[in-house]
Amino acid sequence: MKKLYLIFFLLIYSVAVSAQHKKTDTLYTALNKANTDTLRFKALLALSKHYYLGNPDSSIILGQRAYDIARQHNWTDAQARSLNSLANGYATMGDYLKGMQYYLKATRTYEITNNLRGIAAENNNIGATYIQEGDYNGALPYLRLAEKQMKEYALTHKLEVIDKQLNEIILENIGEDYLNLKKIDSAAYYLNICYPEVMKDHFYDIISAIQRDLGEVQAARGDKAGALKYFRQSYPSAIANDDVENLSMGYLSTAKLYYKYGSLDSAEYYAKKALETAAAGKYEQDVLNAGQVLYKYYDEGHDLPEAYKYYKLTTIAKDSLYSQDRVKQLLSLNFDEKQRQEEITAAKIQYQDTVRMYIFIAGLVILLLLVIIFWRNSKRRQKANHLLQKQKEDIQSALSQLRLTQTQLIQSEKMASLGELTAGIAHEIQNPLNFVNNFSEVNTELIAEMQQEIEKGNYEEVKAIATDIKDNQQKISQHGKRADFIVKGMLQHSRTSTGERQLTNINILADEFLKLAYHGLRAKDKNFNAELITNFDTSLPPIKLVQQDIGRVLLNLFNNAFYAVKQKQKTADGDYKPEIMVSTSIEKDQLLIKVKDNGNGIPDAIKEKIMQPFFTTKPTGEGTGLGLSLSYDIVIKGHGGSIEINTKEGEFTEFVVVVPLN
Repeated sequence: MKKLYLIFFLLIYSVAVSAQHKKTDTLYTALNKANTDTLRFKALLALSKHYYLGNPDSSIILGQRAYDIARQHNWTDAQARSLNSLANGYATMGDYLKGMQYYLKATRTYEITNNLRGIAAENNNIGATYIQEGDYNGALPYLRLAEKQMKEYALTHKLEVIDKQLNEIILENIGEDYLNLKKIDSAAYYLNICYPEVMKDHFYDIISAIQRDLGEVQAARGDKAGALKYFRQSYPSAIANDDVENLSMGYLSTAKLYYKYGSLDSAEYYAKKALETAAAGKYEQDVLNAGQVLYKYYDEGHDLPEAYKYYKLTTIAKDSLYSQDRVKQLLSLNFDEKQRQEEITAAKIQYQDTVRMYIFIAGLVILLLLVIIFWRNSKRRQKANHLLQKQKEDIQSALSQLRLTQTQLIQSEKMASLGELTAGIAHEIQNPLNFVNNFSEVNTELIAEMQQEIEKGNYEEVKAIATDIKDNQQKISQHGKRADFIVKGMLQHSRTSTGERQLTNINILADEFLKLAYHGLRAKDKNFNAELITNFDTSLPPIKLVQQDIGRVLLNLFNNAFYAVKQKQKTADGDYKPEIMVSTSIEKDQLLIKVKDNGNGIPDAIKEKIMQPFFTTKPTGEGTGLGLSLSYDIVIKGHGGSIEINTKEGEFTEFVVVVPLN
C-alpha cells in the first residue's frame, strides 16, 4: 500500500512540476512579446507573484521593475500592487521588517484612490506577517479589520474570483491565528467556513495551508486519524502549487504527531522529509525548525552522534540566515523619497543670514562707537565726562541688543530642532494612534458579538469575548498614554524653559528622543539605517532634572551622532554598519548618560573648539554651531554637571553627560 501511495505521490509531483514550468514559460513568453509598458507591467507583476513562494529573490527583482514602470506613468493602484508584491518577497525571505514597511506603504498608496479592497488586502498581509513573527495577539486586530472591510466592499461591488479568493485567505489567516492562540473552537469555526468554498472554487494556492491547519485542529483535539488525514491531503496540494514551504511544514506537523503518539520511526522519517524539502527549496527557517526537531528526537533518545549532526546543521542554518542580510541589502530597492522640506530649508538659510547680519551690524556699531569716541576726545576734550557717559549708555544699549540677539538665536535653535523632530514625532505618534483606532474598532465588533452570544445564552463565549475586550481596552489605554507623552514632550520642547526641576524617568526620556531623532532623519532619507543599541539601568530611580533642558541636550547629542555615522557611511566600504549606543547608570552619586557613535571621530585639532558658540564642522546651512554650546551651558550652569568627550579619529566619539544627584 505504501508503494502504491509513493507511486501516486511521485506521479502528482511530476505532473505539478511540469505544469509549473509550463506556466513559467508562458509568463516569460508574454513578457518578451510585450510591446507596451502596460503589457510589460502586467507580465512583470504576474512573474513576481508566481515566484514569491519558490524564488523570492527573483520575485523582488521583477516586482522592482514593475514598480519602476508604474511610478514612471504615475499609476497609483499599480504602484500599490507592485509594493505588495515586493513586500511578499521580503516576507517570504524572512525580512519581516522590510516586508511590513512595504505593506504599510502599499496601504497608504491605496488610500489615495480610496481602494477599499486593496486596503483590506494589505491589512490581511500585515496580520499574516505578525503571525509569521509569532505576535498572534498583534495579528488579530488587522485580520478582523480586513474581514470587516471586505464585508463593506461586498455591499457595493460584485465580487470577482480574485475578491472571493482574498476573502477566503483572510478567513484562513484568522483561523490559523486562533489556532496559534490555542482557541481551537474559534480556529475550527473559521477554517470550516472557508475550506468548502476554497475546494469549490479551486483556490489551489491556499488549500494546502488550510488542510494543514485543519490537521492541527484535529491533533489538538486528540484525533490522530483525523489529523493524519488532513496532513496527507496537504502534500499533493502544496506540490501542485509549488509551495515548498507549506510542504515542508506539513511533513513536520506529521512528524510531531507521530512523536506525540510514540511512533518514533515514522516521526524520524517525516522530520527528515521536512528537512530535505526545506533544504531543497532553500527555506533556511524551515531547515532550522526541522533540524531542531530532529536534534530533540536524537538527544532524548541518547543517540549522541546523530544529535550532534543535527545540532551542527541547525547552527549552519542560523549562520546562513544571518548571512542573508547581505543578500537582502543587495536586493534593496532604490526608493529615493527625498521629501525636501523647503520651508525649513528656507528658514535655516534666513536664520543664517540673520545671524550674519546681527554680527555685521554689531561690528559696525562698535567700530562706529570707537571712531566717534576718539574723534570727540580729540576735538572736544572739555566734554570728556559727557562723552564718557554717552559711551557708557551706548555700550549698555549694545549689550542689551546683543542679549536680545542671543535670546533670539537660542529660540531659533530650539525651533529649528523642533522642525527636525516633526517627522519623527509624526511617525511615533501615528503608531499608538493606529493601535487605538484599530483596537477600538475590534472592541466595537466584539461587543456586538457578545450581545449575540448573550441572547443565545452562550456565557462561556461571552466570558472569552469580555476578556478580549478587557485586553484590548488595556492596550488602548497604554498606547493613548504613549501618544500623550509624545505630545507633551513636543510642547515642552517648543516652550521657553522655566528652570523648574521635576522627577524624571531618564530612561524613558532618552529612549523617546532617540526614536524621534532617528525617525526625523529617516523621513528625509529613507535609505538611511542605523542600529540603535540601548543599555539602560532599569534600577534608576526618578531623578530631579529640568526635563525640558536635558531633553534638548539629548536631542542635540543624538542628532550629532546620526550626522557623524551618516557622513562616514558615504565614504566607508559596504561592510560598515552605522551604530548609535546609549546607556544610563549611576556611579558615585552621579547620573551618567553616554552617547556613542562609530563615526569618524573628532580630530585633536578641533576637539577643544567644539563647545565654542558658532563653531561647526557642518557645511553652510546645515549647522549653527550653537547646539553643543547650549548643551554645555545647560549641563554645567543649569545642573552643576559636566560633559566629557572620548574620541578616536576614524573610529568613534562618545559624549558622557554627568549630573550630580544632589
